[in-house]
Amino acid sequence: MTLTVADANAILADNFAPWVLDLGLSVTALDATHAVLRLPWSSRLAREGGALSGQAVMAAADTATVIAVSAASGGYRPMTTVQQSVTFRRPVLGADSLFTARVAKLGRSMAFTDIEVTLADTSTQVAQASTVYALLG
Repeated sequence: MTLTVADANAILADNFAPWVLDLGLSVTALDATHAVLRLPWSSRLAREGGALSGQAVMAAADTATVIAVSAASGGYRPMTTVQQSVTFRRPVLGADSLFTARVAKLGRSMAFTDIEVTLADTSTQVAQASTVYALLG
């Protein structure tokens, strides 16, 4: 099954904790190899100094991984984070961010993704992440 953006947004709405949904993430594009999620700017997600918090970036990258793996799998399946690594390159100040998760490898029991985080308006890279997921179902 090929997922649509509407399908992916339904997966987001139906399978994530309320605090993740409070981030305001939305799926803006996807295909069988990647997903793009938009994180709207909110001062509620800022830390001291006004920059987007690392915790929000990591949660959004983790969420983008689930959507990308679901698209690559043809639908949602239970999975869990095994490893996540994030390199922060520059602060996000007052701007929406895009999280582009690309599935590097999808196996029977594990999935590996790379996530590029950019400013939505300028495509400036602000962070790079990688995740390893265990596929449970």
